[in-house]
Amino acid sequence: MTWYEAADKAELTEFGPVRGLAVTGHGEPEGAEYGTAVQALFSVAGPLLGIAAGAGRSFPMPPLEGRWWVEDDRPPSEVPRAEWHWHLFLRLPDEIEPHWVEQAVQAASGDCPAARRVQLVTFTEGQCVQIMHHGPFEDEPRSLALMYELMEREGLVPSGLHHEIYLSDLRTTAPGDLRTILRQPVRPAA
Repeated sequence: MTWYEAADKAELTEFGPVRGLAVTGHGEPEGAEYGTAVQALFSVAGPLLGIAAGAGRSFPMPPLEGRWWVEDDRPPSEVPRAEWHWHLFLRLPDEIEPHWVEQAVQAASGDCPAARRVQLVTFTEGQCVQIMHHGPFEDEPRSLALMYELMEREGLVPSGLHHEIYLSDLRTTAPGDLRTILRQPVRPAA
């Protein structure tokens, strides 16, 4: 199983450490803060692609990812979207040099001051339950329910941030045709 693959039914999988560009923020996904963060990530990724290519290492632009949480006792679906927190992420190949990221941040900062917020991070999800969600984001509860059914059958509970990988281009894909990997790190319940 690769990072960008998931079955159409809930499944257990495991992932080791990954590294990439990240921006942390707060607010609804349609909001200005979120839009600024997305722009900052891609503003840094563009020059980084060029720097890597100049060093003989090319890679495609990775899809946007989001790791989400709420700081509230209510279920996330009951928390107003303006109160959601997120880490936006673009996965990078392991051979990317940290000083290339610093150069790309500097190059992007002139046209996009928010690029200074972009950091190189590493995280490990470990064991996860995931599914390929087809359709609009509003229909995600259907796919999430399948994930939670598998967790219950396997005696697992969430252990980390809800993770989404946006495989479709939101600007050009009809909502019904969207493909999003939904991933939840888990641990044994007891």
